[in-house]
Amino acid sequence: MEKRRKDQYYRLARIRGYRSRSAYKLQQAIRTYRLISPGHKVVDLGAQPGGWLQVAREVIGPEGLVLGIDIKQIAPLPAGNIRLLKMDVYAEGIADRIIAELNGPADTVLSDLAPSIIGAWDVDHARQVDLARRALEIAEKVLDHKGNALIKLFHGPELKKVQDDAALLFEKSRLLKPKASRPESSEIYFLGLGFKAKWYHPTAKVAD
Repeated sequence: MEKRRKDQYYRLARIRGYRSRSAYKLQQAIRTYRLISPGHKVVDLGAQPGGWLQVAREVIGPEGLVLGIDIKQIAPLPAGNIRLLKMDVYAEGIADRIIAELNGPADTVLSDLAPSIIGAWDVDHARQVDLARRALEIAEKVLDHKGNALIKLFHGPELKKVQDDAALLFEKSRLLKPKASRPESSEIYFLGLGFKAKWYHPTAKVAD
């Protein structure tokens, strides 16, 4: 608790009403790389408790839509264009469900998914890699052409391979560690800008 009280981002989150200090990680990434814009449709994987949903909502404005997905229940947020879905990211048909909820493709896919840390680093790293690859699989199915992605990873032996594989999907990519990320944390984020594939889904609804 003492460490939390000294954490500037923890204090700021409490003052400004964000549900988590990690809200500032996304905020910093958006300011630097503009991966979310007004009117965007955004998917947030591993959205609980909702800090990233709050930040994304501030950027997209009333014309956009944010869909938060987590295996845990997310407490409702007072905004009409935030939708919440209690669902496992490994569930069959999750991409179709996302497309149905958004009524079309997403402009940005976010993933702050993380495993339960057990302290055995090879196991923790392997689990994080698996979650990151799952987030990429979902992104491939739901992202619109030129869409963006921000996906959490951990430093470790598989990081470079995941980065290289993910980079093939985007026009520009890099790894980044936001200033709000704790210095001692091994987390790092893959940023992909400009999804290369053309989006097509034969069962998607088309807005009038």
